[in-house]
Amino acid sequence: MEKIYNGLIGLVVGDAVGAPVEFLERDSFHLTGMVGYGTHNVPPGTWTDDSSLVLATAESIARLGRVDADDIMRNFALWLAKEEFTPYGVTFGVGNTTYNAIERYLNGIPPLQCGGSAFRDNGNGALMRILPLAYTDCDEAVIDEVSGLTHAHEISKTACRIYINIARGLLRGEDLRKLLKTMELERDEFKRLPLLASLPRDQINSSGYVVDTLEAALWSILHTRNYRNCILRAANLGGDTDTTCAVAGGLSGILYGAGGTKGIPENWIAKLARIDWITGLCSYFDKRVHDSAIE
Repeated sequence: MEKIYNGLIGLVVGDAVGAPVEFLERDSFHLTGMVGYGTHNVPPGTWTDDSSLVLATAESIARLGRVDADDIMRNFALWLAKEEFTPYGVTFGVGNTTYNAIERYLNGIPPLQCGGSAFRDNGNGALMRILPLAYTDCDEAVIDEVSGLTHAHEISKTACRIYINIARGLLRGEDLRKLLKTMELERDEFKRLPLLASLPRDQINSSGYVVDTLEAALWSILHTRNYRNCILRAANLGGDTDTTCAVAGGLSGILYGAGGTKGIPENWIAKLARIDWITGLCSYFDKRVHDSAIE
């Protein structure tokens, strides 16, 4: 279960660390640990829509033993309409593109036709939830389908494919810098990825635009040497901090594991809302992944 736990818990912890300072301007604060309240006025360890949709995706894959975009969208609807997959029985933090897509589904539109496909729909709402697919054997067409449930523009789908390829590389023990340098980048929007290790902080944007989020998350990993510092560096970029930290946290959790001097801090994990349920879901997901070759 270790690899799945490290990635999913890494993402949820990152989300919870970034949530209290979401939308704050860079350098208007300095975060040094996991705190609470702030932007959403919630206790320490509270995770947001980012983690809810990741956990909804993981639950669907585990229950069915396969990646099924229709069923994943069903879980998203349960989250939005019935407040399932939430830390305290309340849905909060949903982005406009995600909300509109789920509303279309609730109004009878087929799942694969619900995602926003305009340029303005390239928020980070698909990127932030795509990690569970890294633990399956699904191909890029399936990644595109799952991204496209909410975010169907090619930029968003490309970002999700890149993220999954990076996550799978890290799961195989590959070096992040080498992965970025050797990756085939088919769109100009992503041409800066191999250069991130050399870019200064003032050239990194941390908005909700999917390309900015992917760059900021990878930059935070490349400029730190442990999970804690990675997440704090990501959070202190300001802007869409919960998602930057979630996206960075999933990869950093895979990279450094949990506990010890470099891994996800155990005291941060202990503060997570519904940690026992999340751990149980990770175990269930792991069992199903190993019981069958999930495609």
